Amino acid sequence: MDELPGSLGTSASLALRFGQTIFSTAALLFMCLDVEFYSYTAFCYLVTVMGLVVPWSMTLVIVDAYSVFVRCLHHQPRIITIIILGDLALSYLSLAAACTTASTANLLLYLDGSYCPAKLCTRYQLSAAMAFLSWFLSLGSSLFNLWLLPSL
Repeated sequence: MDELPGSLGTSASLALRFGQTIFSTAALLFMCLDVEFYSYTAFCYLVTVMGLVVPWSMTLVIVDAYSVFVRCLHHQPRIITIIILGDLALSYLSLAAACTTASTANLLLYLDGSYCPAKLCTRYQLSAAMAFLSWFLSLGSSLFNLWLLPSL
């Protein structure tokens, strides 16, 4: 079986997962550095979804790091399918969270600034941008693994 770049157990997959972990952690930190995020459901949704994405991606970083450095990973169709489904579900959830956070932050920012100070709304927009980047890497990872699945 040829090794597909970006699929589970490759160095490209490790880079994708590591980037996903960094961006989802950054989105979570930018949102949670201020305690006012709980006032809006969209912001709470982003915190919840990124709270799910961080352990998922950290676990897969460990699996990828093990397989890259030890060079011992057996691709099993059931495990790859579970990883693909988990990635797709979390990527769609993170896309939805990033979109709602970005739109809510923009709405609050442009409503005369009375609902959200500019510095705070900018932090919320930055958190949404990090969530978009995390979504992009997660979707790429799931598509690479989906491409690997028929060859197993």
